Amino acid sequence: MENLKFYNKLKAPPKEALKTIGAGRLKGMTDIKPQWRILVMTETFGACGIGWYYDNVHYEYKEVSNGEVICNCRLNLYVKIDNEWSKPIFGTGGSKLTAKETNGLYNSDEAEKMAMTDALSVAMKALGVAGDIYLGYSDSKYESNKTNNEKQKQALTNERFMKAIESIKLGSYDKVKLPLEYNLTEDQMKIWKEC
Repeated sequence: MENLKFYNKLKAPPKEALKTIGAGRLKGMTDIKPQWRILVMTETFGACGIGWYYDNVHYEYKEVSNGEVICNCRLNLYVKIDNEWSKPIFGTGGSKLTAKETNGLYNSDEAEKMAMTDALSVAMKALGVAGDIYLGYSDSKYESNKTNNEKQKQALTNERFMKAIESIKLGSYDKVKLPLEYNLTEDQMKIWKEC
């Protein structure tokens, strides 16, 4: 489908672009290496500054009650498609400039960089970058891709199935794709064959 052209190209990071978060409240979750995001954006749209860029970078600092200072970043991301620049794709992210640790307060000299990386990842997510991770389809820490693909194929509810049949009848969905993408029940197969 044309609307998913970029999303499908950007959604699946390779295993080497993934890392497991080792500490904090996100311990055990999967993180995506920032350089992979830049690589896939460059492969898809061209070099940064030519095929995609970001601007209007704004930082805001907020002190919280325990002495920590939060650094928030807001920015706009743009991509060029068919020689035309997109409207701004908003991204927001954050990091701690001052964090409370066991030995007291710690100041990070990388807070702005980390907040900006976070904001870029949020903006890029709107284009589909690493979408499979956010949907839980490719998180290799928990399940193999094969298991995730089987779950995805079996996740076709009757409501979604009927919408797919409707789309086939309207000519906006390829009939052949349906049983390839999902494990259909016997009843669903009968309906599919008749449409």
